[in-house]
Amino acid sequence: MDLLKGKVALVTGAARGIGRMIALRFAQEGADVAFTDLSRDDNMDTLEKELEALGVKGKGYVSDASDYEQTHQVVDQVVADFEKVDVLVNNAGITRDTLLMRMDEDMWDLVIKVNLKSVFNFTKAVQKYMLKARTGSIINMSSVVGVNGNAGQSNYSASKAGILGFTKSIAKELGSRSVRCNAIAPGFIITDMTGKLPENVKEEWIKTIPLKRGGLPEDVANVSLFLASDLSSYMTGQTLQVCGGMSV
Repeated sequence: MDLLKGKVALVTGAARGIGRMIALRFAQEGADVAFTDLSRDDNMDTLEKELEALGVKGKGYVSDASDYEQTHQVVDQVVADFEKVDVLVNNAGITRDTLLMRMDEDMWDLVIKVNLKSVFNFTKAVQKYMLKARTGSIINMSSVVGVNGNAGQSNYSASKAGILGFTKSIAKELGSRSVRCNAIAPGFIITDMTGKLPENVKEEWIKTIPLKRGGLPEDVANVSLFLASDLSSYMTGQTLQVCGGMSV
C-alpha cells in the first residue's frame, strides 16, 4: 500500500533509533522524507541512501532542534526543497537520568530544552505552512514516563508530560484548519540507548510489561504511520501508548 504517497514528512532526530525507523517506514509507504539531526555523520549519509533506494526523495539536514532560529531556518529550507510539509514528527530527545538529589540545574535545563522546547520550535515553524494548506499531521514523541512518572527521571518525565499538554492544546488551536496533532508514548523500546543498560535492569523492566518483551522501533514506526496517514483522519489531541501494556 502507499498510505503516504504524495506526502512530505519531516522527522527530527532521525539519524538513528526510533526516528530512523519512522523515516524508513514512511518512505516504504511512498512519502518523501526530510529529516534532521545534530550533526552530519555516517548515520545521516546512510539513511539518505536508504530512503532514495526506496524510490522516494530523502534528505538530511543538520539542525539543533532546541535552537529556535535554526529550527525556523531548516523548516524554510525543507519547504524550499520539498515544496511543502504534510507530516511533522517531533522525535528529537535526550536523557540525563539521576535522582533529584543528584540532579544539577544544567541536567534539568538541557533535557527540558532539547525534549520540550524543540517540539515548540518545530511545531511553530511548520504550522504556518500547514495552516495555509489546511491540512497536516503533527506527531509528538512523548513517553510512558510522561504519563506515569519514573524515579530517577524527573527531568525527562517533566519534559515528556509537557509534550502531552502541548499536544492537546495544539489540537484545539489547529483543528478548525484540518491540522491534527497527536502524541505517542513509547514504553521500553530496544534501541542503542536502552541497549547500554545492564542486563539486570532490562530484565526488571520486562517483568513489568504484560507482553513480557521490549518493544522494537518498528512498533513505534507503525503507530506513527497510522497517525500520519488518513487512516487516523478523525483523531486529534490523543496519546497512543506503545508500551506492551506496562501502563495498564
